[in-house]
Amino acid sequence: MKLTPVRLFVGTLTLSAMGLAATALHEDFVGTATIPTKNDRCTNGFGSTFKEDGSPVKCGETITPPQAIVRALTHIAKDEAGIKACVTGALSQKEYDLLVDFTYQYGVAATCKSSIVRHYNAGNYAQACEAYTQYKYSGGYDCSTPGNRICAGVYTRSLARRDACKAAL
Repeated sequence: MKLTPVRLFVGTLTLSAMGLAATALHEDFVGTATIPTKNDRCTNGFGSTFKEDGSPVKCGETITPPQAIVRALTHIAKDEAGIKACVTGALSQKEYDLLVDFTYQYGVAATCKSSIVRHYNAGNYAQACEAYTQYKYSGGYDCSTPGNRICAGVYTRSLARRDACKAAL
């Protein structure tokens, strides 16, 4: 028998340690800022494109792992405030962690405009999970194209979010 997940008002949730670890592992650590995929911004640390003060990361800048963790946590705290402003539906901890991870990659504006949030707010949890797969483009390229070597990881990550979301239902 499968248990129904406990869902709470989003204002009471914070990113779990497991959620932070998952986000960091997806992003990998990069000590020197580079452009990870075509048409992307300079990125270092755990996928950071901006510094704590809001200024953009410049190609060639370096960061240590402890600095990268602080930067990621600062970024995530801002993302969480944005999520809490637009998500009115109740979420489980796992659903919240996945949404924070998505927001870390795509930003608060994209998250709040997404069908993922619309479905969560309407209580349509299975549809919210499926909506993660709509995010499959990078630089105008369809990353779900079989055999692509440009951005396959973008779509793979969307599928992984969908699958983890469905497993949490």
